[in-house]
Amino acid sequence: MAETNIIFDDRFTVSDVDKDGKKFDRVSRIIAQSNNLSMSLTLDIANELYPLVEGDIFSLAIARNLVPEEAGADDEEEEAAAGGAKRVKKELWRSEDQGLAADYEYVMFGKIYKFDDSGKGGENAETTAYFSFGGLLMALKGSFRHLANVVVGENVYLLMRK
Repeated sequence: MAETNIIFDDRFTVSDVDKDGKKFDRVSRIIAQSNNLSMSLTLDIANELYPLVEGDIFSLAIARNLVPEEAGADDEEEEAAAGGAKRVKKELWRSEDQGLAADYEYVMFGKIYKFDDSGKGGENAETTAYFSFGGLLMALKGSFRHLANVVVGENVYLLMRK
């Protein structure tokens, strides 16, 4: 059974853009609410590359790698047999075929650095996963069941599109 590349996927609506309290000229901190999964998002974003304003709706996905599901499922065994699975996946961003990134407008590479599951209360307890994308930070807060695939220390891609 193949494991999915996508750790999290949902649509968000921007509720606030913090431009006044920021320390960097080209970075905004956005606050957004999930449309389907009742999640809350705080994200530092390069506002010159991907400007967002209050009320904008965007899709956000977090993926383990950029290999599309179709290619990953069929080609994984062949690549592993050839001994090049890791190399092919890691260098996909350099090739003309951008994989999942081709379907999105804004992509960042980073790491999951903290998982706060301090909220007690069973399955519906509030949980927060923290990510760092080269200093641009993200906090994704909500039900544990939507963050069950988050693993601290794992490298991930953040993919966004309007």
